Amino acid sequence: MTTKIAIQGIKGSFHHQVVNEYFSENVDIDECLSFEELIDSVLSGKSDQAVMAIENSIAGPIIPNYALIDKNNLHIIGEHYLNICQNLMALKGQKMEDITEVHSHPMALLQCMDFLKKYPNIKLVEDKDTAETARRIQEKQLKGIAAIASKTASMMYDLEIIAPEIQTIKNNMTRFVIIKKENSFLPEKEINRASIKFELNHKRGSLAAVLNVMSDCKLNLTKIQSLPKIETPWKYSFFVDVTFEDYEDYAKAKTLIAIMAEYFKVLGEYKNTKPLNEV
Repeated sequence: MTTKIAIQGIKGSFHHQVVNEYFSENVDIDECLSFEELIDSVLSGKSDQAVMAIENSIAGPIIPNYALIDKNNLHIIGEHYLNICQNLMALKGQKMEDITEVHSHPMALLQCMDFLKKYPNIKLVEDKDTAETARRIQEKQLKGIAAIASKTASMMYDLEIIAPEIQTIKNNMTRFVIIKKENSFLPEKEINRASIKFELNHKRGSLAAVLNVMSDCKLNLTKIQSLPKIETPWKYSFFVDVTFEDYEDYAKAKTLIAIMAEYFKVLGEYKNTKPLNEV
């Protein structure tokens, strides 16, 4: 049986690479040029699941994606970490001195900024997807324009890498989540990571009290990010990721936070794919 997986971008993108590494069964790819389109693919049933970038070790969390998962009541059922190697590529025969513009996804441009600053005369152009940019250069034979994308994209679209691994930080990891409409019911003993959302009263000490509960219940807080509630000025939602060794500790914390918070929601309970001491 073939599983349909939605990705942001096209074949050759980092999202596509995650699909190849994460899924062992036969899969079919639905290429989406925006995260909103990716969400619609899952909600409509066109795709069974989706792969979505959620945070990067350099640029930080992609909060709008957490908001999309929350707003559309989707479930995080897994995660995958990918070491991102960014490469500058162009039509064969092009050299660095021929390049006048570099096109790529804003995140990729940000990750390579130290390299790009060496060439102040080159115009940086934000695009929707790294691999799609590489494909367009080949299809339209765009001379003087380079893309920043994966080595896989250079091979798929027959481009020459003129500067390999130009990301500022060589250990550049992106965390991706696997999402679907229905929750994945893992045995509790296999669950050691959770993504939650809560809203608190706007009063002194409310957040500190919740953080104390997490600490007392032996939860390791790996990420916390606030997002303003547009309809309620000066009120915030908090998106939090935690890891734990014992599900019972997490279950106790979940019960207490649900009582303390004005609003509480679990976005996903799943298996942590990195050793606990590395998260």
